[in-house]
Amino acid sequence: MVRALIIDDESQMRDDIRNKITTYFNNEIEIIGEADSVVSGLASIKKLAPDLLFLDVHLSDGTAFDILTQLTKKAFDIIFITGFDNNAIKAIKVGALDYILKPIDIEEFKEATVKAIKNKITENPIEKLIEVSNEYFKGIEKRRIILKTADTVYAVYEDDILYCKSEGNYTTFHTIRSEKIIVSKSMKKNLEILSEDVFVRCHQSYLINKKYALKYNKNGILVLSQGIKIPVSSRRKDYTLKKVFD
Repeated sequence: MVRALIIDDESQMRDDIRNKITTYFNNEIEIIGEADSVVSGLASIKKLAPDLLFLDVHLSDGTAFDILTQLTKKAFDIIFITGFDNNAIKAIKVGALDYILKPIDIEEFKEATVKAIKNKITENPIEKLIEVSNEYFKGIEKRRIILKTADTVYAVYEDDILYCKSEGNYTTFHTIRSEKIIVSKSMKKNLEILSEDVFVRCHQSYLINKKYALKYNKNGILVLSQGIKIPVSSRRKDYTLKKVFD
C-alpha cells in the first residue's frame, strides 16, 4: 500500500484529489494526511514519511520547490499539481518528474498515479529535485555579487536574493535562506550592481527579484515566495506589473 500525502492550498482541489484516489486507487493508496502550505507541508512530510506526494506548485506561502530545497533527503515519489505555468512545466520535465495540469484530467491523473504506484519509491536523490528548483527559479547560470558590511564580506548568488529594502544610505538584502545582510549603500548604488533583467524597483524603498514574485493584490501588495508581502507604489505599479508578469 502506497502512503500518500496531499499538499495543496485549495481545499476543493484536495477534496478532488482525495475523491479520485478513493474512486480509482482505493486498494493501492492510503491517504495519510493533507497540508495547505509550505510550513504545514514540511511538518507533515517529516512527521508522516509518505511514499507519494501530490504537490501543488504554487502554495499560499511559497512554492513546492521551497519545500524540496529544505529537505535533506528524499524517500518519496512526487506528482506535481500545476496550472498552465510553462516555466514550472519546463522545470518538471527537465527533472523527469510527473505533473498534472489543473483542472485535473482523469486520464492524466490515472496515468501519473499508476506510474507512481509501480515506482513506489524512486531512486532520484533530493539533489535532482533541487536542480529542478534551480531550473524553475534560477536557470543554469549563477551570478555572484560582493556585499560588504562593517565587519564581513559576503559573496552572494544574485538569484538567492529575494528583495532589498532601503533606509537612507543603508540597504538590507533579504535572501531565500532568511539571511539579512545590511550594507552601507543606497538603493541607487544597488541598482548599479544588480541585473536589471532580474530585479525590479517596485517602490522607492524596495527592490524585488521578479523570479520569486507569485501574485499582485489589488491593494497594492506584491506577494513573493515564502509569503513575503512587498508594497508597490502607485507611481511604479504599471512598470512593475509589466516587468514582473509580462
